[in-house]
Amino acid sequence: MDKVISNSKDLRILIIADDPLARAGLSALLSDQGGIQVSGRVSGHDDVSASLEVYRPDVILWDLGGNPTLVIDGLADLRDLNTPVVALIPDAEHAPEVLSAGARGVLFRDSDAQAILTALRAVFEGLMVLAPELLAAPVTHRKPAPLVEELTPREIEVLRLLAEGLSNKLISKRLGISEHTVKFHVNAIMGKLGAQSRTEAVVLATRWGLILL
Repeated sequence: MDKVISNSKDLRILIIADDPLARAGLSALLSDQGGIQVSGRVSGHDDVSASLEVYRPDVILWDLGGNPTLVIDGLADLRDLNTPVVALIPDAEHAPEVLSAGARGVLFRDSDAQAILTALRAVFEGLMVLAPELLAAPVTHRKPAPLVEELTPREIEVLRLLAEGLSNKLISKRLGISEHTVKFHVNAIMGKLGAQSRTEAVVLATRWGLILL
């Protein structure tokens, strides 16, 4: 593990990558950007939960390497730890599994510093970020079928809040409805969109023009 000290007021980033050269390269790339603190650099084979305790990042930047399938379980393990992840992938083919594993941002490994910086700040604010090419390309291996049923105005409201990364509890407070009702709406949205997860529902909704990210 490589620890880096910087201004505590900056956005704290933990870089995860199995390749030490990738870790060093990303650190150098971000260190030149204002408002960013690389608090640590670790391998995906390290105890990531322990790394979160040590480095206390605001956002994780994870370079998933040339074959994300090999480390996808580690990414999924972070889903309940409340630290958003921006994942770097080699190609669009791996986007569905990375999104399903809980990544809030998905960019390509060759993304420039500005794109990565923008994504890190956006997911910290609760938004979801995808590389523009991923919005134009299928996010699943099947072509989306026409909607079984149109979404209601209330479901569109819930969908927009899902896109902001809000939990059912926060959505219920924002809309003044019960968590049970929110869960009902989320299940209905996923069913109508043919989505397997909340994240996929948001991505598919952008492709149908129901919401804008």
